[in-house]
Amino acid sequence: MEDNKRGTRKRIARKPSEGHAEKVDYSTSRSFDSGERPHRSSYGDKPRSFGSDRPRREGADRPRREGEERPRKSGYGKPSFRSDKPAFGSKPGFKGGKPGARKPFAKRSEADAGMSAMLSRKPQVNGRYSDDDTAPTEIKEVVRLNKFIANSGVCSRREADTLIQSGVVTVNGEVVTELGTKVNILTDDIRFNGERLKGEEKVYIVMNKPKGYVTTASDPHAEKTVMDLLKGCPTRVFPVGRLDKNTTGVLMFTNDGEMAERLTHPSYNKKKIYQVVLDAPLKEEDQQKILAGVELSDGVVAADELEYIDAHDHRQLGIEIHSGKNRVVRRIFESLGYDVKALDRVYFAGLTKKGLKKSDWRYLTEGEVNILKMGAYV
Repeated sequence: MEDNKRGTRKRIARKPSEGHAEKVDYSTSRSFDSGERPHRSSYGDKPRSFGSDRPRREGADRPRREGEERPRKSGYGKPSFRSDKPAFGSKPGFKGGKPGARKPFAKRSEADAGMSAMLSRKPQVNGRYSDDDTAPTEIKEVVRLNKFIANSGVCSRREADTLIQSGVVTVNGEVVTELGTKVNILTDDIRFNGERLKGEEKVYIVMNKPKGYVTTASDPHAEKTVMDLLKGCPTRVFPVGRLDKNTTGVLMFTNDGEMAERLTHPSYNKKKIYQVVLDAPLKEEDQQKILAGVELSDGVVAADELEYIDAHDHRQLGIEIHSGKNRVVRRIFESLGYDVKALDRVYFAGLTKKGLKKSDWRYLTEGEVNILKMGAYV
């Protein structure tokens, strides 16, 4: 007998005798003389079973009756024949976002659809601090001349001081050689060797502000500010207007003081749309009062539009307003005895939060910026 060992397999063969063909025992070996690679089975040396001896489950051979659904597999990989079996991980009777709560989701979907319908009629560009769109943007208009030159990309601040002393820098047509000179980045004409400097590149950002963040560039007493969400932005920008700590939605940032002025000054009457959730259904007579105008501590304010965005839940509303007064939306409803439970700004001067999750932000495209500059959207 000849033994030829390859791994753990043995080849057993007999020498051919007269009138007899060579016999090989293939139950424990295969011939690899042709260079064929051995077949490795995940079952080791155990013969593979193809199900001929496996017991069939009960009812497997029974043909499906007319109208009967095909058995579905459960989360554990075993077939389930119970059509009334709850989904994996769900329990009947759960409320508030659990798998068993269907009605709240349906209501939110209807409210979102109503809000989308309200937005579709508008032109769109594809705590301590309260909602106040008239708040001045914290952009520093007056800076040191050497900083302005450095931000223009000409050189460093120290090298800018050398250029100023050499007399190659002019401000509004006059040569300036004194260090520490301050200039207005919006109104002054600053030139280097006769070429006007544009200062730092203008940046425009839109964010979907989440709840719990204060809208300010810096506040040592605030636990979280919206600037904490802009860690990836290398340019110093500032929020345009303000949103309350508990208000969410569209918030714009820029370092363009002229643009910020155009979007926040009351004379421009920029439109804002909010999705509101009240503590009680809004009465129709109160809806008419808000549209006609309600008396607040700083004057009469009227909504441009006010709609029920959920036909089955009159606590959910969409309100359009052009006033940017401090906490104006909350004060309107509070003056009529309602408490605002949630406030989300979905539209601001043509900007929306479409495609942005909570805390996400993006740069505006060149086309969007041009539209804002032209004032095409009120």
